[in-house]
Order: sequence, then structure tokens, then C-alpha cells
Amino acid sequence: MSVVLAPSTLEARYGGIAPADIASSDVIELQLAHRSVRRYLPDAVTDAELAAVVAAAQSAATSSNLQLWSVVAVRDHERRAALSALAGDQVHITQAPLLLVWLVDLGRAHAIAAAHGAPTEGAEFLDTAVVGFVDAALAAQNAALAAESLGLGTVYIGALRNEPVEVAALLRLPRHVFAAFGLVVGRPDLSENTRVKPRLPQSAVLHHEVYDASEHADDVAGYEERIGEFYAVEGLAHSWVGRVLARLSGPEALNGRDQLRSALEDQGFPLR
Repeated sequence: MSVVLAPSTLEARYGGIAPADIASSDVIELQLAHRSVRRYLPDAVTDAELAAVVAAAQSAATSSNLQLWSVVAVRDHERRAALSALAGDQVHITQAPLLLVWLVDLGRAHAIAAAHGAPTEGAEFLDTAVVGFVDAALAAQNAALAAESLGLGTVYIGALRNEPVEVAALLRLPRHVFAAFGLVVGRPDLSENTRVKPRLPQSAVLHHEVYDASEHADDVAGYEERIGEFYAVEGLAHSWVGRVLARLSGPEALNGRDQLRSALEDQGFPLR
């Protein structure tokens, strides 16, 4: 069934630079309303809700149906506290009742190969690891949308890659399994009043037939102004351009993730 987008949702997502003609549905409306939640109520995520979220994740596309991902549901408070410490002490990891840790899982495929006495040289190449990361990301985004459809809030935790060796030890990950990122799940504390964050205009990300960089400068300048206004209302002095430049400035900006290749190799991903 087709629905009309709520003007406020579309306006918020694009900060006034929305497409003039856009189709919609209930699912698209929910996607446009997505926001990261960083304040949670203590209410538990039920087993039925977790099962639904994982079922949605398993319904995502997966390359060649290889399903090179797994997920660890972490409910234990002490374990979540330890993971929070490794991820820069992000308080929402311990405040929410559930942390889903999404894994690139080649371990299952290696076990299948071992059971059949089959070679696994193909698993050593970079593309196989990329497939695992892509599979995990697609699954997690399906899970996030499903959680939000149930009235739950979510926020991704990429900082689990800051200390991948320690995270692997905490989760008892075997070789050929790597923690890609986390997803906090819980019931939002509505007092946080999180707003939809504006994104770049479609002209900055949508190309027709071939890549065209001619409009990027104007798009970025306009977006910098709009996101600056958004941050100002939030009481923040952030600059989007400044954040991009800071992240690209050097290895020190990666908070330990500049060692990701060696961590992957140690966990059984040669990346040939």
C-alpha cells in the first residue's frame, strides 16, 4: 500500500533539500524516521523480540547464500560493561539491556570444509573477508529496521574495532571469526528527544549512468550550513567537514583501528 510521506519526516531527513517527487510506503516512512538512540530505559528486550530481529537479519541478502556472518547477543551486564570500556566507555552499551555483536564468520565455513576434507585457500583472499563484512552489515541493517518497527531503539558501535583482540577474547571468538561492529538495542528513553539528523542532498550521492563530481562542492557547502544549524540546536559546535577532515588526517584519528589488518590476520584472515 502506498502512503504519503509525512512532510516533517522528509524535511527533517534532508533539512529542506528533499526530492520534489518521492514515492513512499510505511517501511520507507520508518526508514526516514531512523535516529541513533543513546539513552535507554532498563526494560528487557524479550526473547520473542530478539528472535524477530534475528529472523529479519537472516532475511537480508547474502552473497551466494554463503551466510558468512553470525551475531552474539550480549545481555550480561558485566560483559557489556567490559565491551563498553573497550569501545571508549559509551554509556548506552551498559544502559540498554542488549548488545548485538555482528561477526564476520568464516569459522563455520572452515568447519564444513574440514568435515569434508576440502581445501580452504579461497577463504584467504580479501574478497572473502569483504563478503563477510558486507553480509554482516546487510543483516544488521535489516535487524535495526525490524527493532525500530517493534518500538525499540538502536545505535551502532563501530568502536568495537578499536580493541579487536580484547573483544575476541571477551566473546571467545575462534579463529576465522571477527567482530565487525555492535548494535545496541533497547527501549528508548523519550526524554532524550533525539531528532532525525539531516543527510547530504540526493544530488551528492545519486549519480546517473556515470559518476559526476561536478556538484559536490556546492552540495557540501550547503550541507555544512544545514548540519551546522542542526548541531547548534543540539548545543554542539560540530562541523561535518571538520569531522571528515579529522577522520582522514592520520592513523592517530582511527583510535587503534589503523592496526585492523594485523588484527584480522591474527584472527585467521590472511587477506591475500
